Amino acid sequence: MPNTISTDICIIGAGPVGLFAVFEAGLLKLRCHVVDALPQPGGQLSEIYPKKPIYDIPGFPEILAGDLVTNLLKQIEPFHPTFTLGERVERFAKLDDGSFQLYTTDGTEVLCKAVAIAGGLGSFEPRKPAVENLEQFEGGKGVHYMVRDPEHFRGQKIVIAGGGDSALDWTNFLANVASDVTLVHRGTTFRGAADSAEKVKSLAEAGKIKLVLSSNVTHLHGNGKLAAVTITGNDGTAETVPLDHFIPLFGLTPKLGPIGEWNLDLTDDAIVVDTVDYSTSLPGVFAIGDINTYPGKLKLILCGFHEAALMCQGAYKYIYPDKKYVLKYTTVNGVPTM
Repeated sequence: MPNTISTDICIIGAGPVGLFAVFEAGLLKLRCHVVDALPQPGGQLSEIYPKKPIYDIPGFPEILAGDLVTNLLKQIEPFHPTFTLGERVERFAKLDDGSFQLYTTDGTEVLCKAVAIAGGLGSFEPRKPAVENLEQFEGGKGVHYMVRDPEHFRGQKIVIAGGGDSALDWTNFLANVASDVTLVHRGTTFRGAADSAEKVKSLAEAGKIKLVLSSNVTHLHGNGKLAAVTITGNDGTAETVPLDHFIPLFGLTPKLGPIGEWNLDLTDDAIVVDTVDYSTSLPGVFAIGDINTYPGKLKLILCGFHEAALMCQGAYKYIYPDKKYVLKYTTVNGVPTM
């Protein structure tokens, strides 16, 4: 039977920014219900790279993405948020009293006083290379568009294709996991961070990985399971390389989904917000994290945390326009429970 949930703020998106918004809302005694299309909290951090280290979270010189999600979930426990996971918000309406009514794909109804969209870049599909028989080896047969668990590649022969941050980061990381790593890039310079590119070049010079530039993977070979790939240079020379796994990392294509039909001001599939409180063009609806845009926008988790804090202040004022909130520091008052 479909559920009906009543709450103060409905947060659409259970990624790190959405989870931290629960904490900031809790400090203001605002109840939160979180909806996410993925079956577990964490967003991209859980779904795409849970074992990938993150280096720019304040206070953590290095933390695995999955561990950051675990910490965020522990941090919000005192506020007892509720979740609807594995369902996407499909329909949305603002009611006469200024509150909101949302329905998910499975018919769950959420009644709330404010909405915070923290859906990252929306839903994602991998950008696939133009290899004719690529789909033949998808679905656990040797082609992977993301690395969920590096241990899956322990002692294996892998070929990574790409020239951005993901390709560089995973090449550096898996060099100490896989038995044989080859990075194939169609150009001679990388789009990713200069430091990561230098690490890749150093590994190649030390003979720990193979770096193949000005080339593309053009064909896959195998009988029911991937066994080799053909790498063709821009000069037409070709080489067939035996392997266990092929990992093309050309990024993800975001799709805004139903949010794009909610009559919010958009620019290039991002929601335009006021940086005073990250409110959208519709009063009572806020947008934080990668899904919003404003002058000087940086798509960083730590920036999303800042946006979540100010958003909750704006949501509080929207819900309680006649109340004055006095900022109370957690170092003085601790973390309240609900």
